[in-house]
Amino acid sequence: MFGPDVDELIRHALAEDVGPGDLTTRYTVDPTVVGKAEVVAKEDFVLCGAPTFMTVFMMLDDDIAFTPIKMEGDTVRKGETVITLEGPMDALLTGERVALNFLQRLSGIATLTSIYVDAVEGTKARILDTRKTTPGLRALEKYAVMVGGGYNHRFGLFDGILIKDNHIAAAGGIANAVSLAKNGAPHTLKIEVECSSIKEVKEALKAGVDIIMLDNMEVGDIRKAVDLIGGKATVEASGNMTVERAKAVAETGVDLISVGALTHSARAVDLSMKIKS
Repeated sequence: MFGPDVDELIRHALAEDVGPGDLTTRYTVDPTVVGKAEVVAKEDFVLCGAPTFMTVFMMLDDDIAFTPIKMEGDTVRKGETVITLEGPMDALLTGERVALNFLQRLSGIATLTSIYVDAVEGTKARILDTRKTTPGLRALEKYAVMVGGGYNHRFGLFDGILIKDNHIAAAGGIANAVSLAKNGAPHTLKIEVECSSIKEVKEALKAGVDIIMLDNMEVGDIRKAVDLIGGKATVEASGNMTVERAKAVAETGVDLISVGALTHSARAVDLSMKIKS
């Protein structure tokens, strides 16, 4: 689904867990036995990661058959069955933990994202993720944000210009940093600058940036900044973005709200896989 990079990630996860072999299953389960299993929700959540879940098992044994009961992005209620599996019992047992780890992690991100998206409903603000992802899992985690109703910020350092406080310090100020970026970057690439005060917002506006990120500013100052910018640039807010704060910030009229917590603080949802026969 995601290409060779994610396939390799799944292979690595299996190698990490299984190593040279699943000893418990090897010595307790007849390799000729075929069985069934089902994944059951132990709480309410938004489903994400079913394709990855299935890929784990397919890498172990392509004779496993799947019956999806719920689809990506569905709201699942406690007690409902998410997916059923049927195939060689040893593969079902060996893949269980790795497959559930992916499913629980990605569903947790999608679920948390949906909570933020619901909180800003009725405003024009979009909820964005950040680069604060688990190393190696960025593609999957950003996918989970989209499944939860959010949007992706830049994927990495290579696909967007975001001039942050340390860049500003290194370049000798906002004006110089923006000037250097404009002179060096392709004309099709937007330039975003992080600002932490109204003074910096004015500097960014004067420099002619495309996007202004209001970082860790009080809600009152964010409202002043939105009025000051007046549509001359896209406005993004970030910093300590709890659900309650996101709602208040959205009501100031910002266009974007970036939330690091979507990927760095999402709790894995509670699921179990039960062998049925």
